[in-house]
Amino acid sequence: MTRAALLVLADGRFPAGGHAHSGGAEAAVKAGRITDAASLEEFCRGRLHTAGLVSAALAAAAALGLDPVELDEAAEARTPSPALRTAARRLGRQMMRAARATWPHPELDALARLFPKGAHQPVVLGVAARAAGLGPADAAYCSAYESVSGAATATVRLLSLDPFDATGVLARLAPELDRVALAAADAARRAVDEGVDALPARSAPLLEIGAEAHAAWAVRLFAS
Repeated sequence: MTRAALLVLADGRFPAGGHAHSGGAEAAVKAGRITDAASLEEFCRGRLHTAGLVSAALAAAAALGLDPVELDEAAEARTPSPALRTAARRLGRQMMRAARATWPHPELDALARLFPKGAHQPVVLGVAARAAGLGPADAAYCSAYESVSGAATATVRLLSLDPFDATGVLARLAPELDRVALAAADAARRAVDEGVDALPARSAPLLEIGAEAHAAWAVRLFAS
């Protein structure tokens, strides 16, 4: 296992398409729920412990080699919003392109054949981590960090927020990110014996509602 691969996979410059998505931050800014660094921190905390935990557990389970079809169905069931489902598959397609170019692997090829229109992004991320020689905790960390870093970066653009303040938000969330990633990896290990129902299924209704409203906007800066 090479830990350096984790740095490549988690790097914001990895061409997986995340820069085009705000993780719900654009809708939250318009609704007045994000106005400064403090409210950004609360938004990211909520996202981390709900959608972030779910995605991290799915990614960890995929890194362990659980059936990707079952995991994709589990991701679909945990994503009520059609707009978020579409975004997740779009991100999955882009992650697949980047991962296959970076770490060519038969499991990535097989996943691409199974889901020509794209699997849910956390599932692809987990298989990519597996192809890179990483473990379930690595995949969980990568997914959990992505769940908050994307929103923080987007808010810098949306509000002209000081990048130092946004980075400070991520640093303050680091202990909670540790706990979420480890809980996600533990759940994935239980799912090996108990099935995908052992994976968390926490909901974030405001993210779902915001995503549906955002998808109907005529003009927007981010795809989701």
